[in-house]
Amino acid sequence: MNALLSEIKNCTVCSQHLPFPPRPVLSASPNSKIVIIGQAPGTKVNESGIPWDDKSGENLRRWLNLNNETFYDPKKIAIIPMGFCYPGKGKSGDLPPRKECAPLWHEQLFDHLKEVELIVLIGKYAQEYYLKEQMKKTLTETVRNFEAYLPRYLVLPHPSPRNNIWMKKNPWFERELLPQAKAIIGQLLE
Repeated sequence: MNALLSEIKNCTVCSQHLPFPPRPVLSASPNSKIVIIGQAPGTKVNESGIPWDDKSGENLRRWLNLNNETFYDPKKIAIIPMGFCYPGKGKSGDLPPRKECAPLWHEQLFDHLKEVELIVLIGKYAQEYYLKEQMKKTLTETVRNFEAYLPRYLVLPHPSPRNNIWMKKNPWFERELLPQAKAIIGQLLE
């Protein structure tokens, strides 16, 4: 696993498409019980090199009732984005994660992750990649039907502050999904 993590952290496969030099950001251990699969690092995470080291990460940890110590313990939680490097800025936010990363690295990582009990799929890109035809027509429908993907997958919207409007339109998310998510994660990490 250490050799694979080192190889990923030195990856330059898509460097010609990135706005900054490659800086793959991930965290994993063969003992990880939970895998969090998000989109790609933003500018703040690209600078710090620490996954989810931004407002989105604060929201995600609050949603899952995780403190920093637990969240950043790779023996408990692996953090594997769809794209390992900051992809650049688009018209309405960051560009989508680079398409090279997940096919190149995810299967190899999961070959080493033998104790995984839950995979948290955050946002459309992770859900499309892992759920394929099981995904509903929209992200909202997929998240609304979260129980259909348990116990293997927990589906969440992206915790970006930009999604506050989505949260207001979908009060069931905080009322119904988050209490179950917190309970499931709490049980797995006991």
